[in-house]
Amino acid sequence: MAGAIDPIGPGGSLNRPYQYKNNMKFIFFLSLPLYALDQWTKQLVLRFVSPDQPRLVISDFFSLVNVTNTGAAFGSFRDNNTFFIVISSIALLVVVVLLVRRRPLDLWRDVSLGLLLAGIVGNLTDRLLYGHVIDFLLFDLHVRFAHPWPAFNVADSCISVAVILFIIHSLWQSKSSATGRGD
Repeated sequence: MAGAIDPIGPGGSLNRPYQYKNNMKFIFFLSLPLYALDQWTKQLVLRFVSPDQPRLVISDFFSLVNVTNTGAAFGSFRDNNTFFIVISSIALLVVVVLLVRRRPLDLWRDVSLGLLLAGIVGNLTDRLLYGHVIDFLLFDLHVRFAHPWPAFNVADSCISVAVILFIIHSLWQSKSSATGRGD
């Protein structure tokens, strides 16, 4: 179709402008359901999964657990909840500034920022309400350093996917810029 913009085309076309009437609505409709899913699943875990009784879902591979995390990723820097509230608040402020400033539309960046927003707000909510983050997804990949993989939650997943998308986007932008200069 002539003149149509393909936001998911090959060769890095994902960083081309895409057409949405209101970019903030897109971010909102991406972030809000993910935030709600994160908080809802954590409430289910608090209600139905005892901290000392994991729920086996797939034998020897996947369990639902009820783990409190006062630190960062993989339980590192434990007992620093106040520090992580400050860091999360700063990260939230940065994401909001990036979302509200005038800029060309960019699907990859906006999806990344929407995921990041949902993840930051999800874990920040836990820290403010409970004094720790609630992790509940536990996979055992049966490989070194992932036996089991540290427990995580929906917000952590949103943040991880956002970081991966940012990296892919940056690499494609760099490659596109280098190709455009004739390098």
